[in-house]
Amino acid sequence: MLYYEQVTLPMRRFLPAYNNTLRNNCQRLDTMPLIIGVTGSIATGKSSACLLIAERGATHLDADRLVHRLYDPGKPAFDRIVAVFGDEIVGADGYIDRKILGSKVFGKPDEMAKLTTAIGDIAAAVKDVVDEWNDTLSDDDVAVLEAVNLIEAGYGRWCDVVWLFACDESIARTRLMQRNGFSVEEANQRLASQRDWRDREPASDRVFHNEGTLDEFEGAVKFAYADTVKLAKDGQLPETKYNGWWERRNEDAGK
Repeated sequence: MLYYEQVTLPMRRFLPAYNNTLRNNCQRLDTMPLIIGVTGSIATGKSSACLLIAERGATHLDADRLVHRLYDPGKPAFDRIVAVFGDEIVGADGYIDRKILGSKVFGKPDEMAKLTTAIGDIAAAVKDVVDEWNDTLSDDDVAVLEAVNLIEAGYGRWCDVVWLFACDESIARTRLMQRNGFSVEEANQRLASQRDWRDREPASDRVFHNEGTLDEFEGAVKFAYADTVKLAKDGQLPETKYNGWWERRNEDAGK
């Protein structure tokens, strides 16, 4: 496995103006945790990386799992999603069958947009967790925000660093078939909905190419984690590249 680090601007983590704008106007700057944003396409190793970090004491939120809970039976989103995609997506246990639902939306941007609308305000649910971290965790703590769309959805604004995981599509396809039991067609359907890692690179501080051995992968993640924590504790953590990317994106959208 290979990875490279990209460092940009001087450290601004503890400047009030920066934190008040990007970290929910938190007044307890001396107790703010280090937040690592983790993203990447399916089967690139991002969840495995988060588990490694969690084993070192970090608090972990998988935003995708949080989203799944938003449409549990009895939640408003459950009825909205069923109304859009039909009763056939409901399994025998009364829950929405995510495999059936996935077959209706992956690789189909218009259908995925309908699902996102039906789920509701996903960003608000994620932000509630980040707010809780800022209120309850100290500057000795580390939290990891994992989301497949972390960059596009704006979640990087709430992170101190953004890590991007990537791998060759053929490797991801093999992993999906072995791990999830997908057919070639099912794996390709999932991969068709993923973004090219190169589109996300400008918003990422570290890019991990997970195409080697497990030992190489774990070694790279452990090193990056230790290095990031040390930089934060020493007051040398650069401003995340995500901030500049987000500003440029908004400027371009306004043109």
